Amino acid sequence: MRTYDLGEGTTMTTSVVSIVYVNDAPAAARFYGDLLGMSPSFETPGYITFDLGPGADLAVWSGQFEDLSPDVPRTSEVCLAIGGGPDELNAIFEQWNSKGVTILREPHDAGFGLTFLAADPDGNRIRVAPRG
Repeated sequence: MRTYDLGEGTTMTTSVVSIVYVNDAPAAARFYGDLLGMSPSFETPGYITFDLGPGADLAVWSGQFEDLSPDVPRTSEVCLAIGGGPDELNAIFEQWNSKGVTILREPHDAGFGLTFLAADPDGNRIRVAPRG
């Protein structure tokens, strides 16, 4: 989280919120909550957030797009950056695979380390990679 001094005793605090567009926000929140092992920090019927730590949130929002199809190519990703190395990454891969998460690409070396790519039920990409 970062605080900006706007002058005259006024400050603004910012954080980064990554928004994932979904068809059903409560269903998507259950999916992401299960993967991340956490509960939402804020909930409305169509917009639900997860507090990922100081200055970072993940939101699922069903108010922007309707009838998203997993067949539509996605060009962005949510990336879960981990610090535990290849053993932790492989353990997460095995756990997600056993839960039936759609795996788009199995663990492989992408030049920056071992990584894999999954998808949520709406086809949004989720990458697990080493923290840089």
